[in-house]
Amino acid sequence: MEAFAKLSGEIQELVAEFGSAPVVGDLTFGLTQYSFWLLVAAVVLAVVMVIFVKKQTLVPHGFFVNGVEYLVEYVQNDVAKGVVGTEWRRHFPFLATIFFFILINNFIGLIPGMKPGTGAIGCTAALALVTFVYFIYFGCKKHGFIGYWKSLAPAGVAFPMNVFVWVIEVFSLLLRPITLAIRLFCNMFAGHIVMGSFSIMAALFAEPLLEHFSAMNALGALPSVAWLAILLVIYAVELIVAFVQAYVFTVLAAVYIQIAEAEGH
Repeated sequence: MEAFAKLSGEIQELVAEFGSAPVVGDLTFGLTQYSFWLLVAAVVLAVVMVIFVKKQTLVPHGFFVNGVEYLVEYVQNDVAKGVVGTEWRRHFPFLATIFFFILINNFIGLIPGMKPGTGAIGCTAALALVTFVYFIYFGCKKHGFIGYWKSLAPAGVAFPMNVFVWVIEVFSLLLRPITLAIRLFCNMFAGHIVMGSFSIMAALFAEPLLEHFSAMNALGALPSVAWLAILLVIYAVELIVAFVQAYVFTVLAAVYIQIAEAEGH
């Protein structure tokens, strides 16, 4: 069919639209579309937190305040307390900031015409690098610089096996920010490509009917209904994925912090 013949070219254009196109300046010195929406997400996060703090009372009222408080308590109890343990208060602000920042970026990307900051590998790499530096810093603060790096080899392992294990642990440590960055980026990027693909398919099948109404064109446009239905299901799934990815990133950050500070690590 003609719609399927056009699909390949449309998909290529769709993928190209998700490239880091500069809004101001160029790719070397400038502001890309992802950087722009990243800044928008930062502003939205600041506004949300200011409004939440101002409206917060002893007994929360309203959907907004209750919703934000639920998420704050969720990060506090399930992530900070549940994973980090006794030192959770020290790390809760960092974990909550990471969670809400990623969550708002993900949700902004689901609004038509907008792009998620987390849809660019540069953004997710920066988040992963900040997390990496954070838990390395607190690991060194807890055990001392030399003590932390020595602790990567488990106690009780004889030489030269302890050296071999230490090398593996260092390699594993260096892989953590890479896996954090790629996991978040790939999930958000892939989800938007899938949604965009079904949107294109719905538009291509409906295009002849919009140009000229006829029984044949109406029959040919029927698959668009199915594509739109699938698109709505995928959109609902992406709302869940947006939350899950923020949660997974934050939980892994908490795990790495707990490991870095653990006694006998």
